[in-house]
Amino acid sequence: MGRFIGLDIHRDFAQVAVVEDGCVTDWGRAGCRPEALREFAAQLRPDDQVALEATGNASAVAVLLEPRVAKVVISNPVKTRAIAEAKVKTDRVDARILAQLLAAGFLPGTWLPDERTRMLQRLSCHRAQLVRGHIRVKNQVQAVLHRNMLPTVIPAAAASRTPALPASASPTRVNTPRSSGL
Repeated sequence: MGRFIGLDIHRDFAQVAVVEDGCVTDWGRAGCRPEALREFAAQLRPDDQVALEATGNASAVAVLLEPRVAKVVISNPVKTRAIAEAKVKTDRVDARILAQLLAAGFLPGTWLPDERTRMLQRLSCHRAQLVRGHIRVKNQVQAVLHRNMLPTVIPAAAASRTPALPASASPTRVNTPRSSGL
């Protein structure tokens, strides 16, 4: 049977605890940079199981460790009440509790998407950012036109249904004061 490894992850380091043959051992700290994590992963065996608490970089750490071990579990900290309610809250205690809960089979995990799904999530997020930026710029243009008492710009799709703007309302003639924010 493999070892059960608990990692309490932070930005620059991870506190490591291992349950092997029922005994809990502290392994100290491992760096959270890709090179340091690869060195740490080299010590892992294919039958090991690793538990991480869900943090900002937990999925990146899980992706790095996943090919080297039998299972990676990202724990939902809200559901992992033993850690949240611990009287003594240290990195070492958190890592030990993660390892022990994983060994006992009591660790509620979260879903870890595959590489294709992660790529689609990043693409979808990027598209949403672009749409928000487009809307923000459009609203800024509308505000400048409104501030200068000019008719709003009509989208190309609606241009065929509405009459053309008079030449006197051309946006090229807009004088924007310095205090306008643009």
